[in-house]
This record gives sequence, structure tokens and C-alpha cells, in this order.
Amino acid sequence: MHSRPIRSTLHVLAFALSLTAPRALAVENRAPPPTDAATGAMAQAASPEAIAEYRRKLREYQEARAAFDQEAGAYWSQIAEKRRGRNAKRREHVQITLDDYVLTQPPVYTGPKRPINPEPQAPSEPGERKYIPVVTDLIKAAADAYQWAPQQPASDIEFKRAYARFALSAGLTREQAVRVYAFETGGNGTHASQSGFHGTRAISTAIGYNQLLTTNTVELLAEQGPELIKILSQKALSLSGPARRAMEHKIGVLKKMVAEARSVPDDWSAHEKIGDTPQGWAMHAMVLDIDVGPMLQTHKLLTSVLFARTKGYDRPLTAAELEMMNLTGDGTGFDMVTMPLAMREQVPTSNFFQRSGYERNPVAIRHNTVAKLLAVTDSRMDANSREPGAKELAASF
Repeated sequence: MHSRPIRSTLHVLAFALSLTAPRALAVENRAPPPTDAATGAMAQAASPEAIAEYRRKLREYQEARAAFDQEAGAYWSQIAEKRRGRNAKRREHVQITLDDYVLTQPPVYTGPKRPINPEPQAPSEPGERKYIPVVTDLIKAAADAYQWAPQQPASDIEFKRAYARFALSAGLTREQAVRVYAFETGGNGTHASQSGFHGTRAISTAIGYNQLLTTNTVELLAEQGPELIKILSQKALSLSGPARRAMEHKIGVLKKMVAEARSVPDDWSAHEKIGDTPQGWAMHAMVLDIDVGPMLQTHKLLTSVLFARTKGYDRPLTAAELEMMNLTGDGTGFDMVTMPLAMREQVPTSNFFQRSGYERNPVAIRHNTVAKLLAVTDSRMDANSREPGAKELAASF
């Protein structure tokens, strides 16, 4: 798999969720609607004195915010410049040093808050939010597009055992697989667990033990598809009767999906476009299938292991290091993984984010060096590995 760019705010949010609550169970805390008395008070006309005071405070806020944005803009421009420099050094096989990172923490806004306008405001129309498909949508899309339904396990332990068998044969260790599973799902996720919800609305298409997005599935089908087809074709030879016919149908569906995924450039943005369509939803249903799902979950991690190996990194990745690559993309994660331990204590996490993503990520802000970020990841893995689901997966190895 190619080196992906730093992920969007959605992936950053998913990372923050993984450190605070099981991702498949996160629930929004909604504020109660305003009472009649509150809305009546809001509708009262403000006095001239209150309006004048508001405008004075607004000017102060705007001036303070402009000064901060200028300072922050310079900082994040330096972050981007240093990142380009590191990438160039890697291409030339030149050693990276502390000088190749910004060693100061990002500026923090400490000025006045934006004042509340006392004048009555017309209610704004809520924007239409993009719909995120849930598991039932994926299954319906697969039926509509391919007249096929994923073969789901009778119980999740069946899926865990299939995953363990393939992961071990592919080169993942039990520690890597179990600890990443524990981190990603809170230690009790199933093969069909989906990332946190706002009420009944999903916040992400991330599903399964390693929380694959639709884009991940499209990308894996494009890059690993021929191997998956070969493995299923060999398995079909050992079957007979209805089981063989069902497998042959699945292989035919998989071939169509792979052809569709490979019909565009091997690029994250191109795969993302497919993932946002009903066709992409149908492809994503493959993560639920007992034969294909374990292979997709394995390859989500294995591609990062192989990426590090092709870059000359021979030491086995710890689970926390592998998770950094799993979450942030191979190139960005590899930047952290290859950093000497002494440097990890000094390099701020801001070096691996875009400004918008960083400012929305309380975890990266609170654990603001590479060493602290890896430590809190390990801590969460330790805690969640004691959960029943993680223990069950470990036993499956």
C-alpha cells in the first residue's frame, strides 16, 4: 500500500474516541432544548448600552484572534516546511535529526472569548449532513449491486478464529493483532462493530476488529484483490455441492468488486470517491464475510508492517507503533516509529498533524510529545486487553 497523506479530521476524531471510550459504543450527550422562558428572553430587544458593549468586546476579540492566527499560521507553516524537508531527506537516505522537527509546542489562544450578540438573531437553517451508511445499508447495497450477501459467522468466536489463523499465517503476531483490536474496539468489539454513533447516526464507516473505512476496503480490494481471489479459488476446490456453488458465487462477486476498485488510479482520494457510492458500500460489506473479512482485517495491519520492512526497518513493530501507522497512514506513522527513543521525548505531536486536525484532537494536545502519545496508546491497550473480547481473541491464536 502506498504512503497515505495525513488523515482527515474524521480519523483524528476516531483516534480521540479510541482513547476515551469503546468506539463502537460512543454516544452523543445532547443538550436539552431551550425552554419557553429561555427563548422568550432571547427574543427581547437588547438595550443600546448592551449593544455598544458587545461591539466593543467583539473588536477586542477580533484583534486578539487576528494576532493569534498570524502567530499560529507561522507555526503551522514551519511544521509543513519541516515535514517536506524530512520527506526529501528520506528520499535521499539522509539521516533525520532533531533539527528536522519543530521542537516548540503550538501557540495556544489565551485572549478573550467571542462575545454573545445580545441582539435577536434569525434562526439559521441546519445544513444537510452527509449520511454515513450502517451495516444494514452495506448488506442492502451488496444485494442491490451484486445479488449477494456476506456470509456472517454464527458467533463472533468463529470470526476471531478465522482472523487468528490468517493473521498468523500472514506474519502478524498475536500481540500486534490483539492489542490493536483492544485499542480499536475497546476490547469487546465484534466483526460488525461500527465506530461511534451520534444517536442513531454513525459518525464513521469504520467497521470490525481494525475499524476499516469504506476507503480502506476499496483500496485493499484494489491492491490485494488478486491474492484474495486466488485464496478463495483454492478453498473452493476443497468444497462440493451447495457450499462450492456459494463460494463460486462469492468469488464471482469479488472479481467484479476488484475490477471496479482497480478501474481508478491507486490513490486514496480516488478510492474515497468510490467508497462514498452505493457501489463502495457494497464492497465494504466484504468486511463482514467470514472468508474475506479476516483477510481484509489482516491486510489493514500487514501493509503497514510490510511498508516499514521495505523502508529497511527490520525490528518488529510494537502494537502501539503499528497502531500509529494504522491510524495516521504509513508515511506519517513511520516518521514516528523510526524516531530514536531520546528524540521521542522532545518532539511534539504537532509535527504529525495538520492544524485543523490537531486543534480538534484533545488527546494529541494533552499527550503532546511522541513518547507521551505512544505511552497513552500502550496504556489503553493494556487496559482493554483485559476485556472479555480481547481475551477471547488472544485464545483464538
